[in-house]
Amino acid sequence: MADSADSRGGPLVLGIETSCDETGVGIVRGHTLLADAVASSVDEHARFGGVVPEVASRAHLEAMIPTIRRALRDAGVAASDLDGIAVTAGPGLAGALLVGVSAAKAYAYALGKPLYGVNHLASHICVDQLEHGPLPEPTMALLVSGGHSSLLLAPDITSDVRPLGSSIDDAAGEAFDKVARVLNLGFPGGPVIDRWAREGDPEAIRFPRGLTGPRDPLYDFSFSGLKTAVARWIEAKRSAGEEVPVADVSASFQEAVVDVLTRKAVRACKDNGVDHLMIGGGVAANSRLRAMAERRCEDAGIRLRVPRPKLCTDNGAMVAALGAEMVARNRPASAWDLSADSSLPVTEPHVPGAHDHGHAPDHDHFHELSKDNLYS
Repeated sequence: MADSADSRGGPLVLGIETSCDETGVGIVRGHTLLADAVASSVDEHARFGGVVPEVASRAHLEAMIPTIRRALRDAGVAASDLDGIAVTAGPGLAGALLVGVSAAKAYAYALGKPLYGVNHLASHICVDQLEHGPLPEPTMALLVSGGHSSLLLAPDITSDVRPLGSSIDDAAGEAFDKVARVLNLGFPGGPVIDRWAREGDPEAIRFPRGLTGPRDPLYDFSFSGLKTAVARWIEAKRSAGEEVPVADVSASFQEAVVDVLTRKAVRACKDNGVDHLMIGGGVAANSRLRAMAERRCEDAGIRLRVPRPKLCTDNGAMVAALGAEMVARNRPASAWDLSADSSLPVTEPHVPGAHDHGHAPDHDHFHELSKDNLYS
């Protein structure tokens, strides 16, 4: 008889992430990362200046099986060894999500394993367990990416995630992409602006800080006005026949973004009596955000938790991490009619389905189908 998940160091779970342009497959055992395989289609989107949903969906279809096989090989495990399959059910691009959900259902059904549809944003929080161990409860999280800028309070990452604030227009990552486009720096904008900013003066241009007035929402974000201010400043320079100082513009724009993000995050910690802050999402790889967050958290007596950059961007490891936590806490598995939800709210860390009034479905009868399956 196989060892229990606990005796082996926690549940062994494979996670599939296809919410945008990264086909991510991760495998974790408890809080230990065993494999993190990613196939990116970013180069296919670069010529369009942004992610094209149809291109992303087709890329996921082509990459799915090879990426799953690579993850299993890297982890040194067989698919039949898994305790569960987790997949991003939302939010994200509808077509891209459907590819991942369909693949996860197929593997889970064939292997006779429980299926867990999980929330993309909650997964970004849970991935930190692979870096720094179990999450404190509650956890305060600042998530910053191309689609989201959110402040979340999570008393229980598997069942209780509470939004405190979010973007009311452009997310931080989206603003990086748009400013990079105006500067003719290419796509994606975050990494290239970060590189240029290291050579620039963050105080060269005083760009506006959105929603920081005394009557503005405490924890919401707005970067549309900042993006427009940067574009107009650049346009004025070009109209006057002057050279645009790319490094200074990049540094000053980036400073405005991270100033607002870190200021509001630290305030949320103080206001809610939380002595630590977790930062996740693709923009969390930004070097200036990490440096300013570290300084401000230290000044405020707040412990900062930020995963290494590779775990901040979209990946299957984060989905597997949340799936493993679902298994460990005996959360109900998803129903077989699980579907993708492009606007899945963060208040739903996972989608158990309507079966059995919240009880996990019986997977035992699927084992007969998978005795000689091709994935073991």
